[in-house]
Amino acid sequence: MMLSRRHAILSVAAALSLCATGEFAFARSDDPLHGLDTDNDHTVDLEEAKKAASAVFDRLDRDHDGTLDWRELRGRLTVRELNAADPDHDRTLTKDEYLAVVEKRFNAADPDHDGTLTSKELKTKAGRALLRLLR
Repeated sequence: MMLSRRHAILSVAAALSLCATGEFAFARSDDPLHGLDTDNDHTVDLEEAKKAASAVFDRLDRDHDGTLDWRELRGRLTVRELNAADPDHDRTLTKDEYLAVVEKRFNAADPDHDGTLTSKELKTKAGRALLRLLR
């Protein structure tokens, strides 16, 4: 069913006014904390990062074998990083191995060692490397 032009314009205007008040949003925020800061304290702690990473792991594990291979990782790690994170050298990462990489990247992105990452810290090179594993 096609909307009339007037109805479409009114719908867009209503959506924009709701977005302006913060009551409604379709688009993903450009804030790196978006979707990660589950306790709404404006930071991401290691527990929140690992929770997000665990969900990403489950989503990427398309064959449901409990591991991610190079194909399933889809550019989240370089070959060198995969080899370094793969202690048993089977060319796959278990969830525990994946979460160990997340923890290592989290710590690298936390220069003040306060156990939390701010939006600013997530925008650094180390923070962006972590985000690749959380999205």
